Amino acid sequence: MLKVKKYGGTSVADKDRIFYCAQKCAEEYRNGHDVIVVLSAMGKMTDELIAQAQTIHSDPSKREMDMLMTVGEQISTALFSMALETMMVPAISLNAFQAGMHATGVYGNARLTEIDTERIEHELSERKVVIVTGFQAVSKYNDYVTLGRGGSDTTAVALAAVFHADECEINTDVDGVYTADPRIVPAARKLEEITYDEMLDLATLGAGVLHNRSVEMAKKYGIKLIVRSSFNTVSGTVVREKSKMEKTLISGVAVDQNADRITVSGMKNEPGSEFRLFRLLADHSVNVDLIIQSVTGEYTKDVSFTIKDEDLEQVLALLRENRETVSYQDIRYNTELAKLSIVGAGMMSNPGVAAKLFECLYNEGINIGMITTSEIRITVMVKESEVVRAANAVHERFHLGEDQ
Repeated sequence: MLKVKKYGGTSVADKDRIFYCAQKCAEEYRNGHDVIVVLSAMGKMTDELIAQAQTIHSDPSKREMDMLMTVGEQISTALFSMALETMMVPAISLNAFQAGMHATGVYGNARLTEIDTERIEHELSERKVVIVTGFQAVSKYNDYVTLGRGGSDTTAVALAAVFHADECEINTDVDGVYTADPRIVPAARKLEEITYDEMLDLATLGAGVLHNRSVEMAKKYGIKLIVRSSFNTVSGTVVREKSKMEKTLISGVAVDQNADRITVSGMKNEPGSEFRLFRLLADHSVNVDLIIQSVTGEYTKDVSFTIKDEDLEQVLALLRENRETVSYQDIRYNTELAKLSIVGAGMMSNPGVAAKLFECLYNEGINIGMITTSEIRITVMVKESEVVRAANAVHERFHLGEDQ
């Protein structure tokens, strides 16, 4: 039986935590299982590396930032391997190059393309615990690239897929997936299980417990995901294709405070204008979420969309540099907004969910800016200063803190 176990930064934050998690892996090994471990950098090391870079250069290149940030995982994997060796468990740490992790060349947000399994297969055949650096890969030019914040989850799921692991365990600092972020909504309740689609929407919309691309990959390859705490023995949450919770109307509430709205006004009201705008953003690897278009006159229209905070300066610069190509009159932006989403497979068979959500926000005196929907989710934009109150009210309105 092969198990892939991923440990986040808080799980390996110091010597005691490393030994505790290494002991868990040693127990799996002694029970006869093959074990692949994927690690994040220790504690806040990634943040510390970013801060160090800022002392040298106010706007360092993404390539050099990726070179710098891959150091964190290499430290944690080497120390973890040493800890296992003290327990008389044979282990080896592998960085992305050694583990054959190949990805696109987009610095800071690369996507895995291929895993060369030969080295890991050899080490497993030698009955070693294999410890792989998460969050990183190499491009076709052998440059280090990172997979975005939370990318260690994707590393773990990718390895589970290519090696046909029996399960992939994501060990973190929470007991599992909750109906909302407990730090924002104290009444949030842990879910025993959740579907891939629900989890994917929650992860994409701000639930930080899993990297959204890891859920996407788990669904594609049918990987059994278990999200659990590395600090206790609570059973955690199982993410799978189908769930017993299909009768549940709403599975969770997600909040994303990392969202800005941009409005490009006075664009030509003609075919292809939207294509020119969003092709420009796509060519520079900018992810766009909510989109609203409104015709403002016979010959003009406005297009509003949301992006991540960290992409704002880049997008504004791109739009200004390509004003003639996009053909617009003005740009406006708002950085004081947040996204509030409700997610649940039960929406498909239950009319009136949107009305219930809007009524709740109306009762709280909260105005809605933008709205987008799918079969299993509704997302609205509200003022950032009101989103926590809104999340708690919606969570209570849909009775998510109660056993269902």
